[in-house]
Amino acid sequence: MLQEFKKFAVKGNMIDMAIGIIIGAAFSTIVSSLVDDIIMPPLGLVLGGVDFSDLFVVLKAGTTPGPYPTVEAASEAGAVTWNIGLFVNAVLKFLIVAFALFMVVKSINKLRHKEAEAPAKPAAPPRNEVLLAEIRDLLKERS
Repeated sequence: MLQEFKKFAVKGNMIDMAIGIIIGAAFSTIVSSLVDDIIMPPLGLVLGGVDFSDLFVVLKAGTTPGPYPTVEAASEAGAVTWNIGLFVNAVLKFLIVAFALFMVVKSINKLRHKEAEAPAKPAAPPRNEVLLAEIRDLLKERS
């Protein structure tokens, strides 16, 4: 059983998948930083100094009465919140990742299409067929 697992774990597809997952996790971190640190601050500034990560609606006050300056403060007070800003951030992150994956798949499909377009060079006929064709042609010339 251990040998079977070893064969399974060392297969090329399994290793490729593991590498893909690791790179995907690293890419997710980069996209999170892009959205949280690069895109959202200027967007919030343009919209009047709104920090989207702290854009929320209190549905039910907690043990300490509001107003709460941040989602974390509301959560610590036990308030029930509707975190609109965090949802907007998550949607932006998803769209960026989805677009990046779309571009990767599109480029892979383009490469596959180029390979399929290239006509395969016809194989040379076997030597015995060439000899038979020459004999046939010689016989036609004699008659």
